[in-house]
Amino acid sequence: MTKYEPHTYEPSKESANYPDDEIDLRELFLTLWRGKWIILVTTIIFSAIGVFYAISQPNIYQASVLLAPTQDEGVASGIGGQLGGLASLAGINLGGGGANKTVMAKEVLKSRAFLTEFIHRHDLMIPLMGTKAWDIKENQWVIDRKLYNPTDEQWLTNEEGETLLPSDWDMVNKFKDSHLSISENKENGMVTLSVKSQSPPIAKSWADMLVKDINEHMRQQDVRESEARIAYLEEKLSETNIAGMQQVFYQLIESETRTVMLANARDEYIFKTVDPAVVPQEKSGPKRALIAIVAAMLGGMLGIFLVLLIAFIRNSKTPVT
Repeated sequence: MTKYEPHTYEPSKESANYPDDEIDLRELFLTLWRGKWIILVTTIIFSAIGVFYAISQPNIYQASVLLAPTQDEGVASGIGGQLGGLASLAGINLGGGGANKTVMAKEVLKSRAFLTEFIHRHDLMIPLMGTKAWDIKENQWVIDRKLYNPTDEQWLTNEEGETLLPSDWDMVNKFKDSHLSISENKENGMVTLSVKSQSPPIAKSWADMLVKDINEHMRQQDVRESEARIAYLEEKLSETNIAGMQQVFYQLIESETRTVMLANARDEYIFKTVDPAVVPQEKSGPKRALIAIVAAMLGGMLGIFLVLLIAFIRNSKTPVT
């Protein structure tokens, strides 16, 4: 009978020499140093591309107007608070307060219906979609003749024979994405409307027109609603002989008439201009230095990645001894 001897495990040379997973910072630095020319070349290439792209971009100018929501006791807000009960007896709804009107006006400003009407009303199709630059010396747009023929006043066609005439969808999207921005100060309720354009005077002009048009749009809307209520109340008044109800209708008609009068007498109906737009003297974009720096950083990171990738591939092909 053989005697059992316990076996003691001894690590083999292969397992003893197996590299751990910790990163050797010295080896990493040496790897990057050996590939320094790759990193340098990619950084230079991306920097050159970034500089070329930044220089090729036209200057963009921004005109901003600071607006304050109007709060007048004569509009529908006052009527809704004072005569809301009487209006409910008459079977009509006088609507919400001034704050709701302000919120609605901001949403209307960004709405597709309002912007479509705004673009067509002021003939902005060609300046918006058919130009490629602004001639500062001549103070006029440079027409993109690949899209629009100013001589014949016709939009051209593409290779498939389809017209390049922009749709309302395209115009509104470009106006919202590239030109219009609206922000609100939550602390005081002030609204800043900004318009960007390659043309400094056009940026100011469009900002002024937007403010004027939104005030006029909301004024006409409230006037139409009040006139419809007045017509409804007058109809109900003619149908009743009850003195108490007649008194209610007279008060409501008086309030709605006052709303129409005050709305027609005020140009700045929803927004009052606190700080008007001016022709910008300095460009707001592009940030050419920032573009170049970001491009250089991307090139450097790509170079580092390539060096590490090459080192990894070489190490994986090296036979293990």
